[in-house]
Amino acid sequence: MRKKSLLLGIVVSLMMVTTGCSSITTAASSQGTAGQAANSGTIQIIYTSDVHFGLKKDSFQGSKNVDSDVVNKAMVKKMNLMPTLTLPSDGGVNADKKIGAVDATVVTGDIANREEGKEGSAIQNAAASWNQFKADFIDGLTLTDKNNQKSPIYLTPGNHDISNAIGFTKPMYPDKDPTSFIEIYNRMMKPSTPLTKDNFDYSKDKLHYSKDIGGIHMEFLNIWPDSEERAWMEKDLASVSANTPVIIFTHVPPVAEAKLFTNPNGSHDINGNDKFENEIVDQLADGNTVDSADTIEQDALAAFIKKHPNIVAYFHGHDNKNEFYDWKGTESNPVNLHTFRVDSPMKGDISAKDETKLSYQFIDIDPKAKKMTVRECLYDADPSNPNASISWGASETIDLTPGESN
Repeated sequence: MRKKSLLLGIVVSLMMVTTGCSSITTAASSQGTAGQAANSGTIQIIYTSDVHFGLKKDSFQGSKNVDSDVVNKAMVKKMNLMPTLTLPSDGGVNADKKIGAVDATVVTGDIANREEGKEGSAIQNAAASWNQFKADFIDGLTLTDKNNQKSPIYLTPGNHDISNAIGFTKPMYPDKDPTSFIEIYNRMMKPSTPLTKDNFDYSKDKLHYSKDIGGIHMEFLNIWPDSEERAWMEKDLASVSANTPVIIFTHVPPVAEAKLFTNPNGSHDINGNDKFENEIVDQLADGNTVDSADTIEQDALAAFIKKHPNIVAYFHGHDNKNEFYDWKGTESNPVNLHTFRVDSPMKGDISAKDETKLSYQFIDIDPKAKKMTVRECLYDADPSNPNASISWGASETIDLTPGESN
């Protein structure tokens, strides 16, 4: 069952379209008196995506042609103030309570924008973009968890991070720079032999990991749940109880784009004629052009979701705006997967033209009640007042009971 509330007159439609595991423990229920701190038994996560270091924003807080570093710093500043805020009266998890501790921050890729262009005019390289991301997010976030320790940040790569690493269909300078992908991989996977530019091999080096947080199993996937990722997920889920809710974080929505798949033509390479980007491991089965559908691939994903009814929610970026919807799967494999799309500070479908719609999401989960509330955080609602607090936008509360949605 879903409960939807619209706040501040902002309307978001409910659309009918959704190496090892480590653990973080919490304990209790989300009920309490208004004004109290958020209950210690709940899970609180900040979520954003597509930060695209290297781009410039046309207009931001009264300035023109604003560097992504400036825009992201402004967003992180608002994130750091979240513990002092009180959640809205929307009937969701921890409603009317002070936020307090934040268990984690999640960023699902496109850390670095693709370094398209030629020498002297190209977008900055992935190494420079990663250094800015590290300064703003990894070093700049000051959030703490329930143990008063620095909150972790969980990362996945986006198609831009991967294109920078393996090459693209258009000129880039340099031709390849895997820095952001390698840094994400090494920090999240912690391999015994860290990846370097010399030993990196995308055919082998895919990023996927899971975290058990307060009784919720979270899977963080490479870019999209393709056949290789699903094989890893199958092994990972083998040790997860059927009664444990599973949440997916990845870059691309359930309905992917043909161009992201591996080239089905000729030598299956990346080239300017076919325009396939080879970021998703599966060769496109629906056709041989980037204008083809990806129905066969969607069907395989839907069948997997159907097989695992404890997969109850899916968070993604890539096509960027704040949206809460249900992915319905395919005709042969219908599902009802609660799906959450998040905005981008640099490339939002709506916020790129209207900065007052810039947002990230705040996720509140009550594992005992098996409820999750996702709230839109509008961090630039008044561009003339950069120091203003966030405004609460739309919120959505869903049931995390396995099998209830699928």
